[in-house]
This record gives sequence, structure tokens and C-alpha cells, in this order.
Amino acid sequence: MPRRTPGTTLDTLRTPRRFPKFLKAASICALVAGLLSPVTAGTAQAATADDHCGGQCSDILPPGENGNATLAEILLNQAFGTQPSHAEDQLGPYSDLAKGYPTLTDDKINTFFNDASFGVPSDQVASTEKPAGRGDVTIVRDKKSGVPHITGTTRYGTEFGAGYAAAEDRLWLMDVFRHVGRGQLTSFAGGAPANQGLEQQFYRSAPYTEADLQAQIDSAVAKSGARGQQALADVDAYLAGINAYIDASDAGRYFPGEYDLTGHKDPITNAGTIEHFKATDLVALSSVIGSLFGSGGGGEVTNALSLLAAQAKYGVQEGTRVWESFRERNDPEAVLTLHDGQSFPYATKPDSPQGEALPDPGSVTQEPLVYDRTGSATGSAAKGAATTAAKAAVSSARRGMSNALVVSGEHTASGHPVAVFGPQTGYFAPQLLLLQEIQGPGISARGASFAGLSMYVELGRGQDYSWSATTSGQDIIDTYAVELCQDDVHYLYHGTCTAMDKVEQANSWKPTLADGTAAGSYTMRVWRTKYGPVQYRATVGGKKVAYTTLRSSYRHEVDSIIGFQMLNDPDAVKGPQDFQKATQHINFTFNWFYADAQHTAYYNSGDNPVRASGVDAEFPVWARQAYEWKNWDAATNTADYTPTSAHPNSVDQDYYISWNNKQAEDYTAAPWGEGSVHRGDLLEDRVKALVTKGGVTRASLTRAMADAALTDLRAEDVLPKLLEVLGSSPVTDPTAAAAVSKLQTWVAAGGRRTETSAGSKAYANADAVRILDAWWPLLVKGEFEPGLGGDLYTAFTANLAVDESPSAGHGATGSHAGSAFQYGWWSYVDKDIRAVLGEPVQGPLARTYCGGGSLGACRDMLISTLKQAAGMTAAQVYPGDDQCSAGDQWCADSIVQRALGGIKHGKISWQNRPTYQQVVEYTSHR
Repeated sequence: MPRRTPGTTLDTLRTPRRFPKFLKAASICALVAGLLSPVTAGTAQAATADDHCGGQCSDILPPGENGNATLAEILLNQAFGTQPSHAEDQLGPYSDLAKGYPTLTDDKINTFFNDASFGVPSDQVASTEKPAGRGDVTIVRDKKSGVPHITGTTRYGTEFGAGYAAAEDRLWLMDVFRHVGRGQLTSFAGGAPANQGLEQQFYRSAPYTEADLQAQIDSAVAKSGARGQQALADVDAYLAGINAYIDASDAGRYFPGEYDLTGHKDPITNAGTIEHFKATDLVALSSVIGSLFGSGGGGEVTNALSLLAAQAKYGVQEGTRVWESFRERNDPEAVLTLHDGQSFPYATKPDSPQGEALPDPGSVTQEPLVYDRTGSATGSAAKGAATTAAKAAVSSARRGMSNALVVSGEHTASGHPVAVFGPQTGYFAPQLLLLQEIQGPGISARGASFAGLSMYVELGRGQDYSWSATTSGQDIIDTYAVELCQDDVHYLYHGTCTAMDKVEQANSWKPTLADGTAAGSYTMRVWRTKYGPVQYRATVGGKKVAYTTLRSSYRHEVDSIIGFQMLNDPDAVKGPQDFQKATQHINFTFNWFYADAQHTAYYNSGDNPVRASGVDAEFPVWARQAYEWKNWDAATNTADYTPTSAHPNSVDQDYYISWNNKQAEDYTAAPWGEGSVHRGDLLEDRVKALVTKGGVTRASLTRAMADAALTDLRAEDVLPKLLEVLGSSPVTDPTAAAAVSKLQTWVAAGGRRTETSAGSKAYANADAVRILDAWWPLLVKGEFEPGLGGDLYTAFTANLAVDESPSAGHGATGSHAGSAFQYGWWSYVDKDIRAVLGEPVQGPLARTYCGGGSLGACRDMLISTLKQAAGMTAAQVYPGDDQCSAGDQWCADSIVQRALGGIKHGKISWQNRPTYQQVVEYTSHR
């Protein structure tokens, strides 16, 4: 049965705001009559597997399941705002929780979530189909959300159905991302600067050839035994399902309309081709997802530059001490996921560092990626996108996103564990994830999967257990200084002068209906070494070097498929220990959480390399055998990895929280900012209070999540101390006094960024919100720059951005992405202000900065910057962008479903919560 849906291309894949003028309403109506095709309903009921959730499993994934749209549907959406069926029916309930959570009860949860029970009641069946006429698989879609419930009698048929359903819901998006993974996006979807930036960001990290992609498949299958063979068979069946839908939709002319708008198909004659998918496409997709969400580390060169700046300011010994205090490798005040005193030492500071290769001052230059620009690729917008992409590619500040709240049965009203968890993957139309239920031989699961990788559920539930993940960020990426020889493209490898490997991707584009960017072209060029791709050039002690980055998952993104296969297998996962065994097969850096009717569990995944003795993971080291990973094989990029017991892990802790915070004591994460104030504290404080009180329910835990999702971290955990300094003497200046009063009122109200009423598009305490947004960067600079000096202050801001308000940009996921307060200087401000107040500080900064340690001088600086902030207009604080006019505070924070295809959706009020989210409480166990 034909299925029509919407699709587009990332913040980074922009379709123009308006289609050409000739696409007027009259012509749209004429086209619609010829392009719409009927969709028939079915009445069969999806088979129901063993379901131990007792109707207490729920989930949500905005904007909607339907992510494909025909040309007719896209034109109707652009002209009249009409939505294809199930394109945004999960957006409203998701948005409504922001105002509905205070009175939430268990019986109202599915007002804001889907019922995630297995199967579809017969009176709720919207349609039934046998894809490609197969007798061994059935796809049933429910009336409420249109989620596919795939039931197969054979393994092949089950996976064929999964591929077919994925193509029905996300074909255009899948096609987009297989091109992103190959660095071919602009040639496929258009040369918009955002598209250029996206393909450049990922090509730096994973510059793979087709042979490299195939080698990953061969390697993963070869080393994984029977499960590897099964994974390959599953992929083959899944691809057959995708390609069957491509053929059927092409013949029936109900394929995504973006193929028409980008010139791949002719809307009149249907000439043109939608390329079939192949196995290497899935590897390309995996490399994008792994790079975005599961590859912690990097930033060693930036670390070295700030260390050198600190040593230049204070001398080597004192400068190093100052640097370490800002780095907060293992801050004793940091919020922890494992809080029972467990210690898991990893990437700790060595007593006597060995092999460091710090650059000579002023010698570092970033390696160029783009060459031979022509046409629109030479413009300032294109070059600006390239600069942003380059910074994102080498930063350690991965946009981790995602959160988890899990409470053991000992502290719940029912005696069964309760979990509210999910990934924050940004907001797109269609969404990067899709929902599905898969039931077949060896597979029984419902949940979310990344489009194009949905042969298994990646985050979701089984028959009597649920699992989810947050990005963990531990360091699996190291930077090596390879010594150059002969010229700039040869280097020493084990004493032999060796040629670098040149990998290139030439792209060109021309205007289309979807993207009017003028014609242009460029070539991306990466020089690869055995120690990974070259990212920087410099000198070390006068010697010319290239800095390369090597991550343990490089050329191994496919390996994680075995872990996901196991999570979907009811015979493989029967309890928390089995869950941990499954996640041990996942080499991406994630925190994994588990709940069933009796137990909760946690495991931190990733291939953590065993580093040579004395190597400090924070800085570049020489590319010499003495400093390589233990038993590293350059040909396969394999090494010894820390044992599973050395990874943070736990079963049945009283509760777990995670919001990309520190996992456990002594477990060093790559990003900066894991100190005394972290957004994880917003969850920790609320969940701890619930557990202390006892009787936790699904509703109370969801309320805790939703309340944290609306709270300004700075207002809750830092602003009270700032107000205490201001109040140490009477505030006599009327402007400052008025601002203080407004801030105090807001803090007393909870420090939330929330509408006055649902749909008002105006914040309660709007002036206080504006004042803090304006004040924060001013007070941070006024507090720290005088003591650090301009050079060191600037260097530290390169390691850790000063602020991340809801309106901030988020790299590849763009602004208006929901996620906020992950990275910022709130911990530094908190520790420094407490020191000025004379309060005890564990793990203090090496010096006191605010007012040089003088309470009076600190207060004067705060008063001065507060007055400056209070005088700034809303238009100055919220300058406007492609989505919002200047001065629109609510809009600046709002969440936008960034168009990855032709369908657009309305903005929703800000929430800092998972994109896909589960609320679960199992009532029984097998």
C-alpha cells in the first residue's frame, strides 16, 4: 500500500522559505488532483508478543511518524500549511507537557505520550499491508500515531518489513544521510552553506572510501561469529525491503516529493532514478550517527594552547596549577551518576607525563579541508559555514544531550522500578529517529531507531525490560604529533619515511526548486596517516609536525550492531547482567540504563584504549611506538581496551540520573565543565528528594523531569550566590535595585523559563530572564578576564564556552534545538563566588578572581555589569535569526523542527528534554 510522507535536510540542510512564485495555489490544486493516490485501511490486528508492562509503558517522538511526503503534499503544506497524515500528531502532546506537568497523574500520562504496549487493538488498526506481496511479514499501523508494527514469521521477512516500513517513513532522510556520510551532500541536495558545513564536519572525522566502508562490514562479520553472520543476513533483508519500496513508490509515483524538487526525478515524465541502497550506505549512516552522538574525546591541541597561555601568564608550575583547576578533571563537587562511592579510574593525570608534544607558541594552523572553490562556494556564507564545521569537528565539547531518571523498586509506590529516559537528538522534520515495533524470530522490541539503521530497535523496550542511553563523552580520541620528513605529505612511521594517503571528494551543485543556491563546486581533501586524519600543522621544538586524531571507533562504526541485535533478542536479555553484556558490544561512548519489574542497571560503553604508561590523554603525544595504545595494530586500528569491569557499571543503585554529567569518581570525561554546577544537578536534586520521600510513581518522576526541563540552571544554582554578594550591602542604585528585585522574584518562583499560560508566547518573569541572559556573559568576563588576562581568558573560552542558553546554536543540530546548559562557566562562577564569600569550596580554582578576592570589589563589578545588562533592550539580547524577529524572547528560545525535507511545522515553547522519551514501569517478569 502506498504511504506518503514528508522529508528534508538538517539545520544544515535548508530548503528556502518560499518556493518559486509560479507555485501558486491554482497550480498547486491542479497538481494535487493528479498526484494524490489513495491509501486504504485495514482491519487485521497486529500479533501481540509477551508484554509484561501492563499498559504502563509509554513513549513519544515528535513531530510525527510520517516523514515522507509526495510532491502534492509538500505543495499543499507550503501553500496552506496542511499536514500529511501523522506528520505532526505527536508534536502537540509533546509540547503540552510544558504546561500540563504540574497536575500530571499516572492515568493522564498518555495524554502527553503514546501507549507503547505491544500490538494494536483491533479497533485501533488503521491499515494493514503485506509489503511486496510477501506472505511472511505484515505491517500494521495504528490510528493514533501511524507507528508501524512489523510482525514476521521468518527472520528474513521480519527484517524485509523493517526496511520497507523505514523507507515508507524516512526514505528521503535516509538518502540525505547516506550522502552526508560520504561527504556528497551538496551534490545530492544542493549547495546551501549549511549543507556545505554539514558534509565538511563529518568528512573531517570519517573520510572513508568505498573500500573502507566495505572493509568495516567484512571485519565486523568475521570477528562476531554466528551473530555477525545473522547481522549480515538481517542487513541484506532490510536493504531488500528498502529497495522494494523504492521500486514500488517509483512505479506508483508516490515517492518523496523532494526527489522532484531537487531534480532527481521529473514531476511530469517521472524520468530519473532513486538509487537503490546497499550495505555500505548503512556504514556511511553509522559514521554520521556515531560522530554526532557517540564519540567522546578530542580537543588535545586546544588544551595545549590554553596550557601554554596559562604558563606564559603565570610560569610553568603556577600556570599548570591554574590550568588544572579550570580543567576539573575529577572535581569532588561534580554530580555523579554512580553515587555510592564507586571509583573507576580512567584517563587520569599521570604523575610523570611522558611523550607530550606541545606546539611551539604561534605555530599551530588548522589543516585546510576545502580546495578549488568556484561559484557560490567562494562566498562569505560558504566560508563561514566551513569555519564553524571545522571547529565542531575537532572540539571535545560534543553535544551529548539526552537524560535519564531511573528509580529502584525499593523507593516506588508499586515496588517496581520506574524510569523516564530518552535521547535528545535535536528536532527535525522528519525526525532523525523513527518509531517501530518489530516482532519475529529472535526479535521482540518496540522503540526508536535512527532512520536507515532500523533493522533493530536501538532505544526502547523488550517484552519485560526497557533500555535507553545518554552520551557519555569519555575520551576515546587521542592526538598524535607525526614528524614530517621529505615534504609536508610524508611522515615518520616507526622510523620509516611514509607517504600520507590523500582522500578527496569533489562536489558541485546547481540551483533547484528546493535550493536556489547558485552553482558552485569545491573539493574536500584529507591527508590520512596510520595515526588518523591530519587536523593541524605546527612545529614542536622547531620540528615540523602534523597533528592527527585517532579514535578507537575509527573504521569500526559498524561493530556496535551486535550489541543492538542482542538488546532486541528476548533470549539474550533476561535480566540486568544480560543487558550489560549486550551493551558491552557497543563501541560508541554511551551511558546505558535498564529497568524491568525487579531490577535497574547501568553500563558505560565504548572501546576505551589502554594508553601507554605516562601518556596524558589531555594533550598531544609523539607518534612513536613508546606512546601508542597498548598492542595497537595500525592496519586494523585495534588495540587493547580497558576490561568491562573497569567501565562504570552498577545494578540496583537506589536511583540513577544522567544528563551527560560525570559517570563516577576518577572517570575523566573529555569535555570541560564537569564541576560543582552541571545541568545534571537539576535532575539529581529533584530525584533525590523524591527518593527520600518515597512512593515514587511514573507521574512524579515525569514531573521531576519536566520541571528540570523548564529550569534555567544559572537561575537555580548560581544566581542565589550572586544575589548574596549583591546583598552584602544595600543596593542604592535604582537601576540595579530594580534588576535585583526582579531576579529575586524569579528565583523565588523557581527560575523557570515558562509561558504565562499555554500558548501565550510570553514568559512569566520575562524581564528577569532577559536581564540574566544579558548579564551572564558580562559578569563572567568582568569576573575572570582581569585576573586571567585577555590571552588566557580567550584560550579558556575556546575550551569551554561561557554560556549555552536555550537560544544558543548547537553545531550540526543548529539553534532552536531545545538542549541547553550543557556547557558553560557556571561551575567556575559558583566556586569563585563562594570563595569570595568565605565559604568552603572543594576543588577550588587556583586563585580567587572576582574583584581579586575582595568582596567589595567583586560586588562593585557585579553591580556595574548588572546595570549594563538591565539597560539592554530585548532586541539587543535577542537579535533575531532566520526564525525570529529581533526582541522576540519566546521565539528566540523556541524549539523549531528543522526542515530536512519539504514539510514545515510550527514552533513550540522551549523544553530541555529528550526528543524521544519513554515512561515505563513493568508489572511482571518472565
